[in-house]
Order: sequence, then structure tokens, then C-alpha cells
Amino acid sequence: MFHKAVDLKFQNGTTLEVTFQSGEVKSYDMSSLFDKYPQLRALENRKLFLSGKLEGVYGIVWNEDLDIEVETVYQEGLLVRKEKMPASMLVANAVSEARSKAGFTQSQLAAATGIDQSDISKIERGVSNPSVNTLSRIADALGADLQIVIS
Repeated sequence: MFHKAVDLKFQNGTTLEVTFQSGEVKSYDMSSLFDKYPQLRALENRKLFLSGKLEGVYGIVWNEDLDIEVETVYQEGLLVRKEKMPASMLVANAVSEARSKAGFTQSQLAAATGIDQSDISKIERGVSNPSVNTLSRIADALGADLQIVIS
């Protein structure tokens, strides 16, 4: 299971702050990689460091030679806080995790549910507001239970 990044902020020095789809916000100092990957020392240049961008949801890229997988930030970073995520992101995370756990691709889930793959992608990115019936079809196809909790 890969953790999806939804926001990137630059802190002092060479420290990143990444917000993940789960709401977890982790801090990671890129200088911890300088000995292992000397080319990353270029990030000590503040202008270059600030030019980094999220590449999709899985990586941070500065240029052709400098990048890092957000999974590294998730695994090795320090938890700063947990933000309350919008309901659409909670649904996105739950569907994505359940699909991955069941070993389905988005295309396979689309075939099993009759829901267009692009709509499944929208649900998993948190840009769609699926109905309870749609979520029930997804849960059934994955052999999972749909549980709605209001607490």
C-alpha cells in the first residue's frame, strides 16, 4: 500500500512537510539523505529546493536528477499532526485501501461493478461524491462490508 500525498510545503533549511490523503502530516529533512545520495546536496540551494513539485500523488520532483518518493517521507518522516480530512478524502482513502488490499486494479474494479474506471479514479482522488449505492456496489465487488459510522 502506497500512501498518497495531497499537499507539499517547504519549511526551513531542507525540510519538507507533506500532507497525506489519510490526514497525516509528516515532516522530513532531505539532508538526512545527503550522505547516501550526494547529488541531493544541491537542495541546499534554497531557490532550487523551493522549486519542488508533487508529481502525481507518489513523488516529489525538483528536476531530472533530484526526486524522492513520498513513501520515504511517510515511512521515515516525523508525524507533525493529523488533520481532519473532508468526507470525500476519507471515502477516497477507504476505497483506495480496500481495492489495493483486495488486489484489484481500478480497471478490474470497474469491470466487477459496472462503474466506469474514470469514475473510480475520481472517487479515489476525492473529487467525486459517490452515492451510498455506488459505495455498496464497490464494497460488494471487493468482498468487503460497507460501514458508515457517525460519531
